[in-house]
Amino acid sequence: MQVGLYFGSFNPIHHGHLIIANYLLENTDLDQVWFVVSPQNPLKPSTSLLNEYHRLYLVQAAIEGENKLRASDIEFKLPKPSYTVDTLTYLQEKYPTHQFSIIMGSDSLQNLPKWKNHSWLLQHYPIYVYKRPGHEALPSFPEAKKITVLNAPLLPISATHIRKNIKEGKSIRYLVPDAVREEIERNGYYR
Repeated sequence: MQVGLYFGSFNPIHHGHLIIANYLLENTDLDQVWFVVSPQNPLKPSTSLLNEYHRLYLVQAAIEGENKLRASDIEFKLPKPSYTVDTLTYLQEKYPTHQFSIIMGSDSLQNLPKWKNHSWLLQHYPIYVYKRPGHEALPSFPEAKKITVLNAPLLPISATHIRKNIKEGKSIRYLVPDAVREEIERNGYYR
């Protein structure tokens, strides 16, 4: 099985994430996309992060009924902060018949040299990159096994914008799936 791993804080998950995942399923050889909820990204401050189990639940609510999308808590069981190379090593042992790929935005590709064992990742795993505004210039990695750049449709929304709207008492309707919005409102997340 070909599985694309979409790593992120998903703080919270929104329609932009879902559009990218769906685009990859429809336009590549991927059989499934797993949303790997990162408890702590070593390159981002964790002060504004909602509890990882709440973020995982929001992802599960967003993709309920979708059999090609999956929420993964695999990094909850691994040492923190989460490093992609460690997660992939663990997943490859647990699912030896799966072929894993990494899904990332062009901004993350530009930051890849800061990642733990980034050269090894590039040599062993295909990477699917979706372009993000302001990060169109893509670095070249001669050691890369395979980097595929996709022109996935992007929505100019971000989790930061959504959290700001919530704090200001503004609507997040249409930015996130209804199930996610209802859960955020019911529990008073990000206020």
